[in-house]
Amino acid sequence: QVQLVESGGGLVQAGGSLRLSCAASGGTFRNYVMGWFRQAPGKEREFVARIIGSGGMIKYADSVKGRFTISRDNAKNTVYLQMNSLKPEDTAVYYCGADRIWSSSDWDYWGQGTQVTVSS
Repeated sequence: QVQLVESGGGLVQAGGSLRLSCAASGGTFRNYVMGWFRQAPGKEREFVARIIGSGGMIKYADSVKGRFTISRDNAKNTVYLQMNSLKPEDTAVYYCGADRIWSSSDWDYWGQGTQVTVSS
């Protein structure tokens, strides 16, 4: 059983930056694909970015390409999401996910989420 705990959310002005962290425990971290997702009020949860266990393969949603960067530190069992040039439409609860399969559509584990609010 893998436990995920997100942190780093908050309130930021448009154009600003935030760095989210997700600490994992209870499993062999490097064996898991780690991902970030977000859910805005009244909308479904959507994919943001994911990274393979070695860090050698990364995928981003088109809406965040060039602005967000996902990374991981396997020694610290932590995945990060650096968010730059934030826009009001990035406002959402951001969730960390873990799965053994790169192309999974039903992720095995989820964190509790962290709120990101971008003011205009």
